[in-house]
Amino acid sequence: MTVIRTPVDDDVIRRLRVGDSIEIHGKIFTGRDAVLPVLQRMIVEKNPNELISRLKGAVIIHAGFSVAGFGPTTSNKEAIENSIPALASVGVKIHIGKGSLSEKTMKALERFNSIFAVTPPVTALLMEKVNSKRVVAFENEGMEAMHELEVEGIPAIVAIAHGESIFGSRKVE
Repeated sequence: MTVIRTPVDDDVIRRLRVGDSIEIHGKIFTGRDAVLPVLQRMIVEKNPNELISRLKGAVIIHAGFSVAGFGPTTSNKEAIENSIPALASVGVKIHIGKGSLSEKTMKALERFNSIFAVTPPVTALLMEKVNSKRVVAFENEGMEAMHELEVEGIPAIVAIAHGESIFGSRKVE
């Protein structure tokens, strides 16, 4: 088990391999269908703001958050997967969700020295790991608002790293 503290630096990512078990400690962000495309547009349009600058070394879990709990949503939904390259380009180092990703997204992760990790969709386990939460953007989106969570020990498995995928054995060229 590799313990990772946020913010995450490039050296930590370089050492990780597909199949490694990781445990995240520190601040992470939530985001899914309603929020991630907005962030993507902000990045593409070079709209500077404080939130984008806080994403350097960040971890984003593809999830909403409510009093009932939180857990990863499917990451290869168009609205989410299309945001991953832009988010990686501004420094998001770990994207957590579920499901496989396209080769195009794998190449973008490799180009920006970022990884994709999966965690089981078990809301009770994940809720035990949250020490604090606050909405940081898009409050009008309700449970899909972007939250900043202070966590201790979110478990995940590296699913895509350095052009390799747990979902298939071939290396991306």
